[in-house]
Amino acid sequence: MSAEKQKQPPIHTSLPSRKALPPFEALRAFDAVARLGGIRKAAQGLERDHAVISRHIRTIESWTGAVLVERTPTGIVLTEQGREYHEKIARAIDALANATLDMMKSTDNQPVHIWCMPGLAFHWLTGRLGAFEAAYPGVGVEVRPTDTSPDLVANEADVDIRFVPQYGGAFQTPQGIKRLKLAELPIIGVASPDYLAGRPEINTPQDMTEHQLLHEEDTQFWQDWLSAYGVKPDTELSGPLLWQGHLTMDAARHGRGIALANHLVAAADLAAGRLVEVGAGKPAFKSKTPGVYFFMARADRWELPSIRRFRTWLHTAITKELP
Repeated sequence: MSAEKQKQPPIHTSLPSRKALPPFEALRAFDAVARLGGIRKAAQGLERDHAVISRHIRTIESWTGAVLVERTPTGIVLTEQGREYHEKIARAIDALANATLDMMKSTDNQPVHIWCMPGLAFHWLTGRLGAFEAAYPGVGVEVRPTDTSPDLVANEADVDIRFVPQYGGAFQTPQGIKRLKLAELPIIGVASPDYLAGRPEINTPQDMTEHQLLHEEDTQFWQDWLSAYGVKPDTELSGPLLWQGHLTMDAARHGRGIALANHLVAAADLAAGRLVEVGAGKPAFKSKTPGVYFFMARADRWELPSIRRFRTWLHTAITKELP
């Protein structure tokens, strides 16, 4: 037998018994109930009527001869047998999904699904995607601006671009995920010249607490930033909650207060004079608050052509624009 033939995988000459393979739609419904924690949530996730999901669960229980779920006053829970069964089929369903996605991605016909920090997506990325599309016309791109990281392991997205402050707790990359540092930048306060005119002068980070600060979903980002400079406000920080970075930047342009940003997302506004860096050139503002943009993707998909091309283009484009 030749060496080439010896390397070939074994050929399966028989099929699993029909009884061993329940209907896939029923398996999928049971998997959704287990993952999402209820029949109605599974129905919403699969875009089915909840009565259909219930019928699928009964089918699986009849097929296996086991009670897999039990109904309690607070909803559906898995039995011990249900948990054991789901643990095994979930791995198989994930393997099917991953194998299919790998095959689809290997053809480069599917778009790269990217989740990105809203500030970077709005102020930098979308205005430059045309250059990527011109360089790689066969690679589609879908961008979702969000402050929430996707579950990359579960294929919720192909790529995640996050900005992580380095003065807080250590950032842990999830298991099975690979990351690339795109850029390390100081986090700075920015405001419009109109806002700063006639207001108390800012010479130290402590002086910031006398001004209106623009927050995202809560005040924690500002609290951590001030804490890195040794500032502990005596009172609650002022300013509105605007939920996302591109909204705090827009509010800063309109003279509503001071936003936290970095030189990448604020570059165009700083160059045009719409915003100024608060504390620029003042010794007390020597950066103690760096942040890092990370590019993250599944380690086993890191070198897929579409992901590799986007990663290489993005890293190069950001590097060229930084001083």
